[in-house]
Amino acid sequence: MYLAHISDDKLREQTIREHLEGVAKLSAEFAASFDSEEWGYGCGLVHDIGKYSAEFQKRLRGGAKVDHATAGAQELYRNKNVMQAYCVAGHHSGLPDGGTPAEPATFYGRMKKELKDYQAFKEEIEIPAFPALPLKPIGRGGFSAAFFIRMLFSCLVDADYLDTEHFMRPESNTRGNYDSIEQLFDRLYEHIASWLTNYDENTVNGRRSAILRACLEKGKKQQGLYQLTVPTGGGKTISSLAFALQHAGEHNLKRIIYVIPYTSIIEQNARVFKEILGSRNVLENHCSVVCDNTEELENMQLAAENWDKPVVVTTNVQFFESLFANKSSKCRKIHNISNSVIIFDEAQMLPVNYLKPCIRAISELIYNYHCTAVLCTATQPALKDFFPDFMKAEEICPNVKGQYEFFKRTEVINIGEISEEDLISYLEEKDQVLCVLNSRKRVQRVFESLKGEDVYHLSTYMYPAHRRRILKEITERLKDGRACKLIATSLVEAGVDFDFASVFRELAGIDSVIQAAGRCNREGNRNRVDCDTMVFTLEQDEDIHIPAQLKLPISVAKQITGKYEDITSPEAIHEYFKRLYHFRGEGLDTKSILEDFEKGIPSFSFPFADVAGKFHIIESETKTILVDMEEEAADIAERLRRGEHSRELFRAAGQYCVNVYENDFNNLDGAGMLEALCTDIDTDFYVLRSKELYTEDRGLTVKAERGDALFG
Repeated sequence: MYLAHISDDKLREQTIREHLEGVAKLSAEFAASFDSEEWGYGCGLVHDIGKYSAEFQKRLRGGAKVDHATAGAQELYRNKNVMQAYCVAGHHSGLPDGGTPAEPATFYGRMKKELKDYQAFKEEIEIPAFPALPLKPIGRGGFSAAFFIRMLFSCLVDADYLDTEHFMRPESNTRGNYDSIEQLFDRLYEHIASWLTNYDENTVNGRRSAILRACLEKGKKQQGLYQLTVPTGGGKTISSLAFALQHAGEHNLKRIIYVIPYTSIIEQNARVFKEILGSRNVLENHCSVVCDNTEELENMQLAAENWDKPVVVTTNVQFFESLFANKSSKCRKIHNISNSVIIFDEAQMLPVNYLKPCIRAISELIYNYHCTAVLCTATQPALKDFFPDFMKAEEICPNVKGQYEFFKRTEVINIGEISEEDLISYLEEKDQVLCVLNSRKRVQRVFESLKGEDVYHLSTYMYPAHRRRILKEITERLKDGRACKLIATSLVEAGVDFDFASVFRELAGIDSVIQAAGRCNREGNRNRVDCDTMVFTLEQDEDIHIPAQLKLPISVAKQITGKYEDITSPEAIHEYFKRLYHFRGEGLDTKSILEDFEKGIPSFSFPFADVAGKFHIIESETKTILVDMEEEAADIAERLRRGEHSRELFRAAGQYCVNVYENDFNNLDGAGMLEALCTDIDTDFYVLRSKELYTEDRGLTVKAERGDALFG
């Protein structure tokens, strides 16, 4: 009897045949979602035939390690099933680069590798035949083929994990048990039913209801590419969910996936979705998510492995880096993207350096994997030219130009170049004002000049629990009508529902300016003409460093402010992005990822590992510093010192951590201001030893100068 697994207690055994047939069945079920059921079944049936070697059977009882993944790949390769062979070859170590026979670690190198005798598999397993490739290529076909391999690979590795998990932990029953899409739609409809009766488009709620009705109606239409262009205040969160659930029910789709750039928006949207749809149906998948108990944490962690909940809320980083990954743990979830409605919230924040490969990935999901994609934003980027010619985006929102005029809450006025002293004078005259600047150092200087009881500062160099306390205090002051001045970087521009009487915004990208303007008179309770958003540039100061990634957007924004009187109009926004992408040129695929895959088609040699190693949306390396000034944080630090290592503990620690850039970290560490904790594992933690560097009003003080962003 040939065994695949022995239970930890040594009392139960799983035969190879049982495992192969179990994995094949699951993998087929997953691949059926993109018309590849037989491909999924075949990969599952062959993936572990290398375990039929005598050497592997000894390994199960403590013998030496043995390569069992290459055997099935070689059998498939000999049958000219190259794409399937990639999947089987990589199901433990990850999809390899194609390479050449002279490179042992690559796919073609492994196809020449000498293996232990595994031919006993022929007594129990027959290598299956595969039908024609169910794929419609886009472009030259290389990217399409590589994308298909990765999706098929995802089906195999998820099936392998699940079958093994079921054998090793048969008592575990924490997966599944979610409501159907139809049940979720009914729950949403009950929530919005009273709104839909409001037809008075002279009121805010009437306008929101009109957009909501349009979303429900468009949700009945065919699958494809859509835009939802809704100005700030138009209610796009609920409207986009209404479209997605209506559309998913209409086309028998499995899930809704929200892809969002900022963790603050994720937390906000996920909270809304959980209240309406029920917590168990919503996966909040990002690095800062907090769970109330161990059971909830385990449920979340299991769902995060393969995204099997009906509503997934995740980040640009998680979504796209998984689609370009090669490791089984990261790729495991991506087959569950097929047959989904994917909402790209704040679509203007799609990663610019990888815009072309990201758009191609979205196109593949629409064209070959039964997905509908929605580009959802108040500032719609000019992405038409990057999608295939046959793929046209349909607008969901009725009368977009009219909505912009109606929902306009503030007058955006360009006041040109001013000095820092002028800016401080302007701010001193205001009771409730938000000031957003491009430089952290400038933010701190202006804050120090204004410092008082009603002046606040927000920075990513404050740990999340601290930041949330300040956000709550600011929101309460604004609601009570008390004086409140907030000086911050761009982290306040999305996902934070402030309602200031006036806003000052240093010139940046037009989308950033509009986001800042959305914090002015947000609820529309003041007269628009009394609520100004002042856009300005500051006199040059050699002591101030503007982050490199802001320089081109600022330059293009200057061109737009010179041409358009109203830079918040749809026309100005479209031209801004059109120019920005034109000037970026090759920088829209800065690592040549699209071409690397396209040119692999003749020989089926694809750079899976190489691309995974260089596709990083956030390029800068950061280090984590735990600030243990609160009681819970001090307890976490002590547990880490004692050697406790668990995902639950690391996640709890995240609420008291600041992530700093490497040069800032080196400055602090070199000065002896940090204590190293658990640096022997994948997650490095350091505790801030010099507590005087962290203050309530400024957070962590470092000398380095960087732009702020809040990503997950």
